Amino acid sequence: MSTIPALFRHLVDDAAMFPPGELPLAAAVAAHREHRQAEYADLVGPFVCTDEDLMKVAAEARASGGPLEVSVVITGGAGGIEPAVRYGDRSADLVVKAIEVRLRAEDDLSRNALRVVRACDDCLDEENAFVEIGLDGAWERALDVVADAGYAAKLRTGGLDPSLFPTAEQVAAFITACLDREVAFKCTAGLHNAVRHTAADTGFEHHGFLNVLLATRASLDGSSQDELAALLETRDGGTLAAKALELSEEQAVSTRRWFTSFGSCSIDEPRHDLTALGLLEAK
Repeated sequence: MSTIPALFRHLVDDAAMFPPGELPLAAAVAAHREHRQAEYADLVGPFVCTDEDLMKVAAEARASGGPLEVSVVITGGAGGIEPAVRYGDRSADLVVKAIEVRLRAEDDLSRNALRVVRACDDCLDEENAFVEIGLDGAWERALDVVADAGYAAKLRTGGLDPSLFPTAEQVAAFITACLDREVAFKCTAGLHNAVRHTAADTGFEHHGFLNVLLATRASLDGSSQDELAALLETRDGGTLAAKALELSEEQAVSTRRWFTSFGSCSIDEPRHDLTALGLLEAK
């Protein structure tokens, strides 16, 4: 029986090799193995790596104790999807659980999305695909293509530049658009803390993953985009924690069906935040 509540089970994908953490590969794999053997193991999702690092990750997995479940970030567009998936099919050291691919910045996002989903159709079996469509241009038309193909979406919620942080209104619009189309989604970057806050070192406005979870639940319950934006802007951790504790097991499971996970370069920060808010047992 898991000690991790359903709302947080396998919520945090381990992106330790990505900025700003940027752990060296061997250290990142070793840390991931420690997380997956800890009492909080069910908080942790797959190890995230790029397709460029896939062979190195496989070699490190072989040398350090057995196969790793990975989510592969495709760096070269639609043409990079099949080689990564086929490598995973052949490898005894990796299990590719998902691929993540970002649409190139083009005028016709929907055409780009169509190329990506066709590439996925040609080679995916049990793996999932998360398509990062962005929030510029005709992104909703691109989301239509992803929805029609039955794949998932990906939202970038931060980065190393303030322009990479979407507003609460934009995140609310994305959540609403995904749920209207019955598209599951994950988030990436800038979301490693539970509650919305201003970063002391950069001054960037960071979204909170607990805010996003509760906004997803609220959308499922029929709340408006304005109401979602207000939840996303909430900075009172106690208020958010109380709302989370009020959710039934069924509500938690259905929320996570749609907001599947987020990538974080730290596993400890989300875990410590949840513990401090009384949402996880202290370990």
